[in-house]
Amino acid sequence: SDRMREIYQLVLQAQQRAMSVIKAGVDGRDVDAAARELFRSEGLAEYFGHSLGHSVGLYIHEEPCFSPSRSQIIPQGAVISVEPGLYFDGQFGVRIEDIVCVTAEGLLDLASSPKDLLEL
Repeated sequence: SDRMREIYQLVLQAQQRAMSVIKAGVDGRDVDAAARELFRSEGLAEYFGHSLGHSVGLYIHEEPCFSPSRSQIIPQGAVISVEPGLYFDGQFGVRIEDIVCVTAEGLLDLASSPKDLLEL
């Protein structure tokens, strides 16, 4: 539907905003806020019920993370997910997730997935 396409584009924009501020030395809370603030400005914050991302290593969920509830400096070399999502109970949800490696200058997107909406 048009609403689903609109939400997809909003989630994509949130991911792009978050990815634009990621680099070694930033606070994970600030990265989360880059995405969350977009949802808040659209009146949709309540539909984003999880943190923006978590590190991946020996376990699938590790520290450091991008979270509104934790102030953590993100180190160079961290491998971390960037996964904003909006979920509308009983209707639909959209999540776009990539795994990135944090560098001094920004990030290396390890997924390099196309972001064009695929409609089946």
